[in-house]
Amino acid sequence: MKALIIEKKDLKHNIKQIKKLANKNEKDENGKKVEIIAVVKANGYGLGIIEYTNFLRDNGINFFAVASVEEAVELRKNGIKEKILMLSSTAIKSEVETLIENKIILTIGSKEAAEIADEIAKKNNKIVEIHLKIDTGFGRYGFIYNKKEKIIECIKNITNLKIIGTYSHYSLAFFKKDAYTKKQFQRFIDTIEVLKMNGIDTGMLHICNSSAFLKFPNQYLNAVRIGSAFLGRIIVPNKIGLKKIGYLKSNVSEIKMLEKGNNIGYSNSFTTKKMTEIAIIPCGYSDGINVKVDKDMFRNIDKLRYIIRDIKDFFKKQCLYIKINDKKCKILGRIGMCHIAVDITGKDVKINDEAIININPIYVNKNIKRIYK
Repeated sequence: MKALIIEKKDLKHNIKQIKKLANKNEKDENGKKVEIIAVVKANGYGLGIIEYTNFLRDNGINFFAVASVEEAVELRKNGIKEKILMLSSTAIKSEVETLIENKIILTIGSKEAAEIADEIAKKNNKIVEIHLKIDTGFGRYGFIYNKKEKIIECIKNITNLKIIGTYSHYSLAFFKKDAYTKKQFQRFIDTIEVLKMNGIDTGMLHICNSSAFLKFPNQYLNAVRIGSAFLGRIIVPNKIGLKKIGYLKSNVSEIKMLEKGNNIGYSNSFTTKKMTEIAIIPCGYSDGINVKVDKDMFRNIDKLRYIIRDIKDFFKKQCLYIKINDKKCKILGRIGMCHIAVDITGKDVKINDEAIININPIYVNKNIKRIYK
């Protein structure tokens, strides 16, 4: 049976390490502990949004963030009563109504979003809690940082929205060079100062995502947003001993011996050079194996980087492996939608033996069972 395995002891370890780092400096500027906002978007980064959120809650995390209305509603329907922040600003009336109905903290990042939320709150005679989103150079959601007068004008006109937080989002926190991240931070602080000078209570402040959390402890402010760091799957130096969470488990479904000259898989991309024993594992790219984000940057400099990377890859001996009985087995041929073939020549492998595949949980098909053990 296929399943994504989440080792609870490792996840607990990561939570402990993140809590420890978050409060290494003990307290924020207001004498309070730095709050951890656990981002559980994208099906809990693949760990199963309900199981994962419950696990985090059971281990002392009580503030969550999502990226869609559907995620927010799913958490509420499954008994999550803690604070939930909707990270996506929306001016779509039906979405705002649903979020308010489910007592979700709204992100307000535009005049339109503020007006529709305020209108619905008034209509329902409610005071709705919100976080302001400031766009400091990401170019997605948020009031643009250098249009401070417009932000102030918008906020002064709302009556039924209560600001309990203000935040921004980094675009390059994972880069080695920190100049732009520091520039974004300063833009955020400058904006906060102007808002406060105009009598606006900005509430709790947060700007650090997982990468910034690990790199810039002086930027924690009142809270940090943690997503990938809980999984230990990060692209900045892992200086606090985070462990990688999640692996795909399957079983050997068939074993066969192929003579020299046999092709394996689509496109005849692999041909045996000797007598080869193979095992068939009923997992493929539909389950998330070897799924990657495609090239999505198109500046000339980015195209050049892709070319250089491809040239380097050409000269590397690249192989994909899985583990069967704790032994590395090379994947042969192209990965199919539902199956892979692996070389088990000279290894003691039998039908139904367990196969372990290292995989980022976010790519694992949502229909595959998640097992916490």
